[in-house]
Amino acid sequence: MRIERRSVPFSNDHLPAEMPLSLRRIFLARGVTTSQELDYRLPHLLRPDALFDLTVAAKVLADAIEAGQKILIVGDFDADGATSTSLGILALEAMGAIAPEYLVPNRFEFGYGLTPEIVEVAQGSAPDVLVTVDNGIASIEGVAAAKAYGMKVVVTDHHLPGDALPAADAIVNPNHPECGFPSKNLAGVGVIFYVMSALRAELKARNWFVEQHIPEPKMADYLDLVALGTVADVVSLDANNRILVQQGLKRIQAGLARPGILALLEVGRRDHTQLKASDLGFVVGPRLNAAGRLDDMSVGIECLLAVHPHQAKDYAQQLDQFNRERKAIESDMKEQAELALTTLLNDEQDMPNGMCFYDSDWHQGVIGILASRMKEKCHRPVIAFARVGEDELKGSARSIPGVHIRDALDLLAKRHPPLLSKFGGHAMAAGMSIKESHYEAFRLAFDAIITEWVTPEQLEATLFTDGPLAPEDFSLSFAEQVRLSGPWGQLFPEPCFDGVFDILQQRIVGEKHLKLLVREPNSGLLLDAISFFVDLDKWPNHTAEQARLVYKLDINEFRGQRNLQLMVDYLEAV
Repeated sequence: MRIERRSVPFSNDHLPAEMPLSLRRIFLARGVTTSQELDYRLPHLLRPDALFDLTVAAKVLADAIEAGQKILIVGDFDADGATSTSLGILALEAMGAIAPEYLVPNRFEFGYGLTPEIVEVAQGSAPDVLVTVDNGIASIEGVAAAKAYGMKVVVTDHHLPGDALPAADAIVNPNHPECGFPSKNLAGVGVIFYVMSALRAELKARNWFVEQHIPEPKMADYLDLVALGTVADVVSLDANNRILVQQGLKRIQAGLARPGILALLEVGRRDHTQLKASDLGFVVGPRLNAAGRLDDMSVGIECLLAVHPHQAKDYAQQLDQFNRERKAIESDMKEQAELALTTLLNDEQDMPNGMCFYDSDWHQGVIGILASRMKEKCHRPVIAFARVGEDELKGSARSIPGVHIRDALDLLAKRHPPLLSKFGGHAMAAGMSIKESHYEAFRLAFDAIITEWVTPEQLEATLFTDGPLAPEDFSLSFAEQVRLSGPWGQLFPEPCFDGVFDILQQRIVGEKHLKLLVREPNSGLLLDAISFFVDLDKWPNHTAEQARLVYKLDINEFRGQRNLQLMVDYLEAV
């Protein structure tokens, strides 16, 4: 593990003079140089005008609503897909659409996206307009099948397009080759939020709300869903996404969220009034995702659509149980993958630069999480596979900084056309299908491409920090300042600090966690610290008098008392 401090370009500093030095360093290290970039009020959201086909999509939907036609949303089976679907249904209902419906492919029967098979299922509802959310940019055959049935098709997506695009009536995707929207990092839920905002404007221009005696919906009412989907999908928190997330967090903190989100926070033992963006990613998102991984994402969508708190609580408890089952399955799979890795290293083979793991008994709904866990352990691009048919494997890939995983798969497909049945994704995550009989050839081809692309430095895990804290910054007030300066997330990381501390006490709590009492040597300050899931072969280490800690500031609240606590990400004896 290499620990590296973020560079701070003070020459570009145009932040307010009264801002504390430590906070100024944090923002500059993240490329924020002006106070305007930290103004998260809604008027600073990017205007939608540059979104390609947005006006066309709004007109198609407005025509359908005016004509009383049926609109069907085809979603995805993750948290972004669930929030996107829910937002679309709620907004369409609020705008006067007649009984809009949704359909989410069951990953175990149909796989991902708008396939011809899903169109056959959709045709049973006889929709006039089909809207994809968080999918569709690669659904060339599916869109063609829908058009053949006479449906109009609006694709809303954020995934990277392939060489060809579907022949939809409208495609709204910030990554569309002709789209000039400045933020390419919108999640699927962010895209449908902009589409529904444009639809509201189109209907307002047609005097629809006045003529139908419908109150004009407030788009801010859906920002809790936008915040959840954006954080859960781990898209980059650029300035525009930070506005969307921060405004959604404020609504949730004020108790103005959907009952389903509040219920999921309750089963996750989080106080909504003290909500942080990370709580959406680590508490709410996994419970929603568990439905799509193990069962049917409609349970998650119904939780988000629930009007009454008791209904929402019932769904939230189901999702919590799914999540417990997912954790148990994941634990078994991770143990098997780690055993395979240990066997490889014990045989004195070099670790591949592109790692593939496969077991015929693995659960296809959990391979994405397994790939993430093994990527963290190996610090290499990882693909985990599960069997989904007699000679078919489904893979889920996770990458490391500097390796664009979808581009790697695209190159592999061009070099070895037979090996990849289909694929798609982002820079850091992707999905694919291959034949089981091609697994070994695929594994070698993948490793060869990654070996070409990576440097030894990229394969060494690096933990970036904001450097040491001054003694006066070890305070509740500074910890609160840091918390309120978010939202923190992907590519806008929560501030993390490092330093050497005297160890005064150390003990294991909860079987796997190390509780510490440390002293900051220069000031003599005594501080509580905790490190989760430590290596029990190394800690407690009663011979260690000092340790280097990489940590975040946290406020521990217990029985009405608030105390500063260091949340340790990494520690080593010195």
